[in-house]
Amino acid sequence: MTDIFKLSVPGKPEYVGTVRMAISCLANNVGFDIEAIEDIKVAVSEACTNAICHGKDNNGIFEVFCEMEKGKLVVSVVDQAGGYDKNKYCEPCLSLPKEGGLGLFIIRSLMDEVDIFTELGAGTKIKMVKYAR
Repeated sequence: MTDIFKLSVPGKPEYVGTVRMAISCLANNVGFDIEAIEDIKVAVSEACTNAICHGKDNNGIFEVFCEMEKGKLVVSVVDQAGGYDKNKYCEPCLSLPKEGGLGLFIIRSLMDEVDIFTELGAGTKIKMVKYAR
């Protein structure tokens, strides 16, 4: 059986910590160890930060969905910030890092599965999956 937890979050940076704490508690309940919980918290923070940064023009909210199963956590961060053209996304250059632009790279390195659904004019959904070891 899958339990689903949903948060509707104001698009302001001060609420990212609240989301991190909630997801941390849920991941603990699923049975993740502290190292995995830290990875999940960082990935979720990056996804929330993306939703806030790209959604600042619409002053809207974003939503966080957490699906909990035995040994598996699925976290989705969904915004209505207008989306982006996935064909124009470039992987960051790690030998010459710059401020910003590393969020998706970090998320992909910390989570077991990452899917991005985006549509120009509509918004973006980042779906992240972590399996307990």
